[in-house]
Amino acid sequence: MVKERARILVVGGGYVGMYTALRLQKKLKREIRRGEVEITVVSPDPYMTYQPFLPEAAAGSISPRHVVVPLRRVLPLCRIVIGEATAIDHGKRTATLSTLATEEEGTGTQELPYDELVLAPGSIARTLPIPGLADHGIGFKTVEEAIGLRNHVIEQMDIASSTRDPAIRDAALTFVFVGGGYAGVEALGELEDMARYAVRYYHNVQADDMKWILVEATNRILPEVGEEMGTYTVTQLRRRNIQVLLETRLESCSDRVAVLSDGQRFPTRTLVWTAGVKPHPVLAATDLPLTPHGRLRCTPELTVEGTTHAWAAGDAAAVPDVTAPEPGTDTAPNAQHAVRQAKVLGDNIAHALREEPLETYAHRYVGSVASLGLHKGVAQVYGRKLKGYPAWFMHRVYHLSRVPTFNRKARVLAEWTLAGLFKREIVSLGSLEHPRAEFELAAGGKPPEDPKGSN
Repeated sequence: MVKERARILVVGGGYVGMYTALRLQKKLKREIRRGEVEITVVSPDPYMTYQPFLPEAAAGSISPRHVVVPLRRVLPLCRIVIGEATAIDHGKRTATLSTLATEEEGTGTQELPYDELVLAPGSIARTLPIPGLADHGIGFKTVEEAIGLRNHVIEQMDIASSTRDPAIRDAALTFVFVGGGYAGVEALGELEDMARYAVRYYHNVQADDMKWILVEATNRILPEVGEEMGTYTVTQLRRRNIQVLLETRLESCSDRVAVLSDGQRFPTRTLVWTAGVKPHPVLAATDLPLTPHGRLRCTPELTVEGTTHAWAAGDAAAVPDVTAPEPGTDTAPNAQHAVRQAKVLGDNIAHALREEPLETYAHRYVGSVASLGLHKGVAQVYGRKLKGYPAWFMHRVYHLSRVPTFNRKARVLAEWTLAGLFKREIVSLGSLEHPRAEFELAAGGKPPEDPKGSN
């Protein structure tokens, strides 16, 4: 039995938000049905995105619908609010929300009271004040960005195939990726693989006509898989005629020209920015303690340090790593920790409501896997290094085991099986971004301009 009626507010519907609500829903099922506990999940989207599958979604190996998990289906005992928390006053136990309804009503924001707070808003892309980046850059954190990038790459190949201007053709076939972490390397590997397959259907575009460039400011890529596997990855990418430029920075992309710190200039219509993430802005709009890097200062029990009734995990939280040999080390902000932290977080909230002892989060990092395209990958798991097909196979098996719900596992597995029997789909559905364009044109209006200037 819980001590008293509790209103639990979960801010964020990503890994931590969804898995924590899922755990609470299971642990507190009887209390929820008796009306003793109420769980509200605030998320800007009605689904959780399984981000490790974004590169495959961009390459067309997985349907976009199967990369996301609908929150209302998996959280039937929770109240789902589509919106964002813009500020939190934990002293008063209130959160300021901006929802779809408040936007339609024009009433501004609304305040939602709570008793227990779970802050799991995740992170956003970390951008730099580089000239032209805001105008021409493309991110790679959401399923919309992944599918938009796929459509964009195919459209650039269509432009190159039909233009008579060699400068336009060269810019259309030049693809620049900034950031050598998981997102950048996997997105580049999958899209290059897709484009190399697609050129067989273009009569005047060859694989060697395309330029794929990876720009990384440090001296290595994929640091999570170790130096040896990172070096192997560089070698494999270069064998595919992908330029890997280490210790190089993007200095400007104005006028659709990528200018690098080593002096090289690449006219390009595609610049993908995957150079890191930063904490969600809502953390700065709270009265909770933050680290110098803007993350919530947490305890090993996943409570926010120095406060009561506030919890956090995932990208937004600096959680001490009790398994690390060096004191003061925090757990890495990745999905491996986020999913496991969410389980402990849900259990601890249930313990706190029942006045039971809290558990300590302890998980030793087991390793990493990364895909470099179809049948290509690298992995370092429990100290063992794998590369090529075995690493790619392990990547698929691992993430298939981790994607939420049996429904999604079955659908993804079915798509992979069918992909092995039939040819890839290379259709661009860029018009989905402007569904009313055709009707507006027929009604006498003007076709909408691309706000990103990407076409």
